[in-house]
Amino acid sequence: MCGLLTFVSACGDAAAHREPIADALESAHHRGPDETGVTVAGSDVVLGFKRLSIIDVEHSHQPIYYGDGRYVMTFNGEIYNYLELREELTADFGAKFETDGDSETILAAYHHWGEAAVNRLRGMFAFVIWDTVEGRAFGARDFYGIKPLHYLVNDDGLYLASEKKALVPFSAAARQGDAGIDPASLSHYLTLQYVPEPATLHRDITRIESGECFTYTPTGGIAVRRYYTPDFRPTPQSSPEALFARIREALRESVALHLRSEVPVGAFLSSGIDSTAIVALAREHKPDIKTFTVGYEVDGYSEIEVAQQSARWLDVTTIPTLISADDMMDALPRIVWQLDDPVADPALVPLYFVAKSAAEHVTVVLSGEGADEFFGGYGIYREPLSLRHLQALPGPLQRGLKALSRVIPEGVRGRSYLERGTTPIEERYYGNARMFTEAEKSRLMRSYDPSVAYTDVTAAHYRDSAHLDDVTRMQYIDLFTWLRGDILVKADRMSMAHSLELRVPFLDTGVFEVAATIPQELKVTSDGVRKYALRRALAEVVPPHIVNRPKLGFPVPTRVWLKSVMYDWARDIIGSSGAGQLLDLPYALTLLDAHRRGDADHSRKVWTVLVFCVWYAIYVEGTLDPRPAPAASRLAH
Repeated sequence: MCGLLTFVSACGDAAAHREPIADALESAHHRGPDETGVTVAGSDVVLGFKRLSIIDVEHSHQPIYYGDGRYVMTFNGEIYNYLELREELTADFGAKFETDGDSETILAAYHHWGEAAVNRLRGMFAFVIWDTVEGRAFGARDFYGIKPLHYLVNDDGLYLASEKKALVPFSAAARQGDAGIDPASLSHYLTLQYVPEPATLHRDITRIESGECFTYTPTGGIAVRRYYTPDFRPTPQSSPEALFARIREALRESVALHLRSEVPVGAFLSSGIDSTAIVALAREHKPDIKTFTVGYEVDGYSEIEVAQQSARWLDVTTIPTLISADDMMDALPRIVWQLDDPVADPALVPLYFVAKSAAEHVTVVLSGEGADEFFGGYGIYREPLSLRHLQALPGPLQRGLKALSRVIPEGVRGRSYLERGTTPIEERYYGNARMFTEAEKSRLMRSYDPSVAYTDVTAAHYRDSAHLDDVTRMQYIDLFTWLRGDILVKADRMSMAHSLELRVPFLDTGVFEVAATIPQELKVTSDGVRKYALRRALAEVVPPHIVNRPKLGFPVPTRVWLKSVMYDWARDIIGSSGAGQLLDLPYALTLLDAHRRGDADHSRKVWTVLVFCVWYAIYVEGTLDPRPAPAASRLAH
């Protein structure tokens, strides 16, 4: 595990860029405090890395070479099937290895299998390989986007980094009067609460998407292609019990692989079935596993009691962390700095603190992200079933009901049902978060562009999933939007903020191969039970009180605190922000005041604006600097 910053020169003057790369790399020190290196390879490449040592701690230093120096690589992630790949490469090709780690395995696989090697990897990864013979860079990001990879191309060459902040010093757009903010990305953020891939808020910094790889040559530029597309294929089940057994065994195997480590491994534990199942299966191999949970002294927002009950049933230790409003207000600038681009999910805060607690005891932690997307866990996935009667009506009647919904006053019972039931799924569903409507954005944004539509983000994915049922299409959309835009960004950044490696056993290709076959009726039942197949598969693994427990997922009492202890703090941040040139901040303050009065629950909208104002102060105005103090490291030349 590490943070990488690699530069490929377009002019053969790599050595001249070494010091700027070394300086920029320090912004990612938290990703790998064990070892720092900045290496110039010939006249073409500068490879910077920050290493967090997990596997083959004494060796596998980066950048790592292979093939008598032909290939050199920086790599962020873990390859869980590296032992099996090494055996196969040795048996088939007589491959030789000088280390015992997973990094060298990637290089050997690339040498013998070429670009097809990436499809053989099982894990989380973002890597860049420079081929000194071909004069070409090749890199890839993992199947589901667990590990990040940003890039910037300019006249100097190609820059690639684990975190965008390391690329900002090389961004021409960032030095412009508008700080290079992409208006379309800002518009999407205000709708979705995150910036959707591949864009970022900076116009000239882009992301390699989940399941994509790339090549780059100084003369030919960068070429990106998709090597993996999730293939849902719901299949009728003559024996559901056999399916449940396959799910259980696929997850059991994945957890066993994710436990491979030479450093201490723990697990997050909430009140839901996902994290509890991970702990239960990990305990089969590691009975003394430590678990970590978080909560608040606010009714309905703490999972500590249920997590402790599960820990007692599983006979494992759980370490709780209580968070106050003061903790949340104090940590928010540091959290936003870690994010690179704003993500307005309040669940970032408990994740930040539970990761901080875990990092005091372990170096690796297992977590339950991905179960909802793979197995149909979100409440919104029940919607196609609830709307099916409306959608079965003849077209003219649907159009009449849609017209009726427009004249019913906002907030009147039945209006939303009619509106959504007469709207095609391609227009009504664009992910789990819905912040500002287009009408609200036209008031909030100083330069609102109606041609920028949220459907721009999902249109291609809907075309690719046209053969699937509506529930499965929603899952497919979430894999390309909510999962990688929100869930995995916060998982990576909040764990790496504390130099903690977070692993997600649900997001495994072996698990997906089984999950992809689950028919709609075994994901969401007619009576509204979600993740039905997963719950049945894990009924003999998790405590009885967890099997049918509804999802909470480290909830945050933002709604409560913005009416009281956080009100003045939020009003001050929004009211004093320089982001007023982009957003109508007085309008945002009216939402805050209405929320405080109890007129409506505007907490998520207020939080979306507030997080952007903090981001603006850090990355545009430069009036807020929450960066940690520089830490000493070993610099390898």
